[in-house]
Amino acid sequence: MSKLRNIRIDIVSDVVCPWCIIGYRRLEEALGAFEGKINVELYWQPFQINPDMPSEGENLGEHLTKKYGLTSEQSQANRENLIQIGESLDFTFNFTPEFKIYNTFKAHQLLHWAAKQGRQHALKLALFDAYFTEQKDPSDIELLVTAAMQVGLDGEEARAVLTDERFADDVKMNQQTWTNSGIQSVPSIVLDQKYLISGAQDPETFIQSIQQVLNDAR
Repeated sequence: MSKLRNIRIDIVSDVVCPWCIIGYRRLEEALGAFEGKINVELYWQPFQINPDMPSEGENLGEHLTKKYGLTSEQSQANRENLIQIGESLDFTFNFTPEFKIYNTFKAHQLLHWAAKQGRQHALKLALFDAYFTEQKDPSDIELLVTAAMQVGLDGEEARAVLTDERFADDVKMNQQTWTNSGIQSVPSIVLDQKYLISGAQDPETFIQSIQQVLNDAR
């Protein structure tokens, strides 16, 4: 029986980035083509799309108009496109006129801690669901503690991590490391710490890139 090839995959992303969950779902689909051939070590890395976002957040439509100069019609069309893509990947985007975008620094701190407990991936997916599907605030400590408990983490310890911000500097340094390496947008997916795939590419692109990793290892 041949030994599985270990492949490390780092996904630089933000909790409030719709293309990040789309990119992951497409990557997940691609990985199915390598079942029984590879063993994936997946790490979610921090990136804040809006590090200066106030604690109360901003209306998403207004935010997009201000940041990118989109008209309300363009913004709505973009969200409808995301909804359709999400449906094709079995993920639900529940965008409403009141939908808001939030600061994610606390979420990244919790994810950093969750990685040490072996529950980072489960928590990341739970936070995507909480934000995009359930329209909850990922900067809210109560929501974050609840999400942590839902994936098997200790609620009291999660609250302590968020309250004393013991991993704040680590998250800042991690994000700076990825920024210094040239990553300026998300999702950015890095295979084996040397093959960069920018954006939520289609599954075939991921398949080709993973196959290249395997070929180069021979």
